[in-house]
Order: sequence, then structure tokens, then C-alpha cells
Amino acid sequence: MADLAPTPPSLRALLGRRDLHLRLVADEHDLAPGILDGPVRWVHSSDLADPTPFLSEGLVLLTTGTQFADATPADYDAYVGRLLARGVQGLGFGTEVVREGIPPLLVTACRDGGMPLFEVPYRTPFIAVARAGAEAIAADAYARRSWSLAAQRAVSLAALRPDGLSATLAELSRQLHCWVGLYDAAGALRTEHPAGTLAAATADALSAEVTTMLRRGTRAAGSLRVGDTAVSVQTLGRGGHLRGALAISADDLDHEARSVVTAVVAMAALALEQQDGLGRAIGTFRAGLVHSLATDDPTLARRAARDLFGPLPAAPVVVGLTPPHAARSTALIEWAEMRAQEGRGELFFGRGDDGLVLVVPAAERSPLDEIAARFEIVVGCSSPTGYDAFSRAVTQARTARDRADAPGVADFADAARAGLLVALGSEAARTVAADALRPLHRHDETHASSLVGTLDAWLANDCSHEAAAQALGIHRHTVRARIAQAQRVLGRDLSSFAARAELWTALRLVE
Repeated sequence: MADLAPTPPSLRALLGRRDLHLRLVADEHDLAPGILDGPVRWVHSSDLADPTPFLSEGLVLLTTGTQFADATPADYDAYVGRLLARGVQGLGFGTEVVREGIPPLLVTACRDGGMPLFEVPYRTPFIAVARAGAEAIAADAYARRSWSLAAQRAVSLAALRPDGLSATLAELSRQLHCWVGLYDAAGALRTEHPAGTLAAATADALSAEVTTMLRRGTRAAGSLRVGDTAVSVQTLGRGGHLRGALAISADDLDHEARSVVTAVVAMAALALEQQDGLGRAIGTFRAGLVHSLATDDPTLARRAARDLFGPLPAAPVVVGLTPPHAARSTALIEWAEMRAQEGRGELFFGRGDDGLVLVVPAAERSPLDEIAARFEIVVGCSSPTGYDAFSRAVTQARTARDRADAPGVADFADAARAGLLVALGSEAARTVAADALRPLHRHDETHASSLVGTLDAWLANDCSHEAAAQALGIHRHTVRARIAQAQRVLGRDLSSFAARAELWTALRLVE
């Protein structure tokens, strides 16, 4: 079916018409490579000294040479230069109408400029050449329309196959004789035809460009140049809910080829939208397995996941937790699904109560690093654990995530090393701590005393009056008197461990 697409009308084809008796004057070796095979969009005649304001690119111009009656060599060169600059494909000179033969200076100017020059004999009227060109253009347009209809039918039939989307893209590649790639919502290449034909550097650069387009979240279509490769990219899906992108390494597609691409884009978008329902069902099933694992009994989850997703990662595992918004990211879900399929048993995931729960072997945490880097999010990571302590691992991952201050993988072990007070350091805890110390601060402000500082030094020195006095540079009896005063102001017995521990914690949190 791709063979139905003919070569566009060209000057070589026009010269090949025996009924026109046209003769190429210049040696083809003196012309620019491929110029005789360039598409001819029309044939026009004019004897103006400068017809370029009335010409368009891709024309073949016919002339009888009346404009050269008093021309100098410079005039010939200028004339040919203007035609070349306008994109004229060739110049036909009608002989024996105004003068015999073709002016030698015109032959020289055309040879020097690389302009194809051909003779139109007296017996061949210009209208015959123009009509031959118009017929060829019309035949080409009809053939292109026929090819477009046949190509659209071919891709439609391909869509009915069991692997409909992949078969459709393979047929599009065959029809256009070019590389075609389908990217998912995360910008990862999911399907390509022919496979492996793009250079690695080109593929990486194209993936980065597609990812940027998809992150904008708006429907878009455009042409890119990645190195020496021209690529057309069309996003799939509606604005705010893009499902991926279709990339085609073809330059300057005509209207008929674009019609075929448009049909494939519509089919691909429909196929991806239809997959949404299945994706939501699978997502709900995954979430159910996560909740089952949270009971610390993996028996049901192992049995339910085995046939659909493969085995769960082998213990010991680490549990990761993303921010809540990431659990709603289509791009992240699709990327995780692809990653899980590539290596069964290396990643399991599902929605949790406040984020996407990720389970990987403790010895292979690379999926967590990839997700954090690719989507620029925090992923909290638990300590290594077995499935019988899964719920505790989720809590550890949540704690590590909530304590992180920058995108990346945040380990619970690091948060634990920072101490218990770091985990308590919420705004609510600091508010309660400040309220507990407020009577002492109020007393110090009113009486110009130093009860807060003395209490802090006394607690820091294991409640030793002697050590606190040395630290403050005052007498131990002064320390004793201030601590007694602090007890009265607070209304607490500071001889008890509980009271001392609570006040020491309050002082640390307020700091």
C-alpha cells in the first residue's frame, strides 16, 4: 500500500515526455545534485526582465527571450540569479519564436549558476508544456489522495488486531517509510517501529524533549530537530490529562501524509483512553493488596498478586512512600507499571492512605532513586524489614518523608539518628512547650530574674546545684533558691523525674 505513493512531478519527468521534444541544454553533471528530481508545482511563462514578483517557489519558467534584446552579460547573470533566489526549478527557452537558438550568454549564466536550462522547439507550444505539467500535478494529487485513503484503511485494519495499538504504529511506519515512536505519560518510549533504528544520543535527546512537552500538561504538536533528525511530535489525550505522545522522524509531511498521521493520533488517543478504565481497576486492586500487606500478614497479597503482577519482592524489603499528590500522577503510575513489568519481583507498588507505597528488595533500591529523580519528589524509605512488620515500615517511610526538606530518597535511619525530639518537633509540640514555660518567662520579664536560664543549666547538668552554679558563674545557694522559686511559679515538684523530663523536653523544643 505504501507503493501507491508516487514520486511528485519533477523536471526530469517533464523532460522525459517524448511528445514534447524538450532538450536539456546543460550537462546534468554541471547541475546541483537532485535538482532535476525536485517537485515541480507549476509551469509558467513570462518574458519580463524580472518575473520573480509573480512567481512562487518550485515553478518551471518558460520564455521566448524578448527581454534579452539589448542585454549585457551582466544582465544574463542577474536574470538567472533572480530566478535561482526565487526557487525556480528550471528555465525553458522557446527557440525560433523571437530568435534562432538559445543565447550563448544565457547558456553560460545558467551553467555557472547551476540552473537547468532546456530548449522548447518551435513545434511545441508553451501551452502544451504547461498542460503536461498540470496533468502530472493533477495525477500526482489524485494518486496521493488514493494513497492516503488506502493508508488510512490499512492502519484501521491494523487496529483490529489483538495488539491493535502496536500494529497500528507499525503500519504507520511502513506507510510513511520512517521511524515511529509512542511515549507514555512519563515520557518513556513504550513502542517503536522499526525498533532500534534511532541513535542512542538522538533517542535520549528526543525523550527529554517529549518529557518537557508532557510536563506542561497542555495539548501540543510541533516539529523538533534533534541533531540531524527532524521529528514531528503530537501529544495524546486531553489537556491536563495527557496520555503520552506520538513521534515521527519525517520532515515536511504533505497534507495527505498528515491526514494519515491524524487518523493514527485519534486511534492511539482512543486506545489509551480505553486503557484508563482497566488502569483504574488495576490501581484499585493494587491498593487493596497494599492494605492487605498493612495487616502484617502477606499470605493473601502473595497469592492474589502472583498471577497478575508476579511474585512480591523477596524479603528483606524496604518500603518507600511518595507524597500524596504523586499517587494521583498518571505519569508516575505508568512509569512504575512499566518498571514493574520489566523486572518482575523487583518492584511492587500501590496507593496507600497518603501516598504511593513502593516495595523493593532491600539490596536493590534503584527504583526508589529513579522515581525520586525522574519526578523530582521526596520518597521516604524505611529500614529493611520483613512483611510481618510491613505496617511499621510504612510508618517509618512516612516519618522519613515528612522530615525531608528536599527531593530525593529520605532514609528513616537518618531521621532516627537525628533523635526523638526531631520527630516531635511539630508546630503543635512547640506550642505546647512554649505554654508550659510561659509562667517562668512571665516571671523573668516582670521581676528581672533568670529562672528559665537557671532551670535550663540545672537540668543540663543532671540537676546538680554545684555543677549548674559553676556553669552559670554564681553561688550554689543562688541556684538552689532559683530552682525553689521556679517550682513555686510552675506549681510543680521538680524532684520528680517526669517533671524534670517534661521541662527539659519543652526547653529543647522551644530552642
